[in-house]
Amino acid sequence: MDNNRREFLKMVAAGTAAAALPAQAQRPKKRTNRPVVQKALPRWRGFNFLDMFTMRSKADFPEDDFRWMRDWGFDFVRFPMCYRLWIEDGDDYKIHEPMLEKLDRAVELAGKYGLHVSLNFHRGPGYSVNREFTEPFNLWKDAEPLEAFCFHWQMLARRYRGISRGKLSFDLINEPPSIGQLMSRSDHERVVRTAVAAIREINPNRIVVADGMSWGNEPAPELADLGIGQSTRAYQPMFISHYKASWVNGDKFSGLPGPETAGTAGVWSSTTRSEPTLQKKALAFTVEKVVLITRRLIKLS
Repeated sequence: MDNNRREFLKMVAAGTAAAALPAQAQRPKKRTNRPVVQKALPRWRGFNFLDMFTMRSKADFPEDDFRWMRDWGFDFVRFPMCYRLWIEDGDDYKIHEPMLEKLDRAVELAGKYGLHVSLNFHRGPGYSVNREFTEPFNLWKDAEPLEAFCFHWQMLARRYRGISRGKLSFDLINEPPSIGQLMSRSDHERVVRTAVAAIREINPNRIVVADGMSWGNEPAPELADLGIGQSTRAYQPMFISHYKASWVNGDKFSGLPGPETAGTAGVWSSTTRSEPTLQKKALAFTVEKVVLITRRLIKLS
């Protein structure tokens, strides 16, 4: 009986408090079309699927890949994409629908297995770090490729407008170059702001991420007011992460530098830099660092 009385008194008190509020405070807030400012990204964990990575890709996206990723405990997949896969006859505005239908299927599979999808242009109109094809224009300097770039992002924004921001995000362009003749800092800012504005015309609340300059190594604080995420890379030290990597002439990394490094990786010196030994040392060093980072993450989580 006492419990019922207490519950009744709570209800009366709540009702009285609501009645005492000004009428304006009781009205529901009007919905606006202003973009949701993204102040922090979720702690996703995952990696790339390369099924649309180059101009030779088939975009087959085996379903088992998504299932394995989910079963291994990941919740994020990034699709680095080549836009030339879904255009015809080299015309940036002539869309090859069957290839985009393959992308639709991949997005659906990610949703089926509870994975957030990040759509990324590894090659966009006017720019790619991949040297398999030379773009005829410069995204960072020329008006034509920027217009086409925005066209493709708006097309994807319309296509996936019905998918929530919690399930799909946009990563504008993979690894912009370093500041120099190809691109200035102001060029980078202008392209990012233009593309974000184009996306938000269609989908104001989509999460958008922009890679930093110098292939993701240099942040852009001038974009802090834009309400987007910024993406970096964990390539340093390059002589370990890109040892023997053909796409950056990794053979130039002929040895691991001093000073002596203690730990499970042993000691590196001029007498232990033969190639088989070097590979073993680099692997041991990398594993050691991964273990240390993992331990720190576990403590923080």
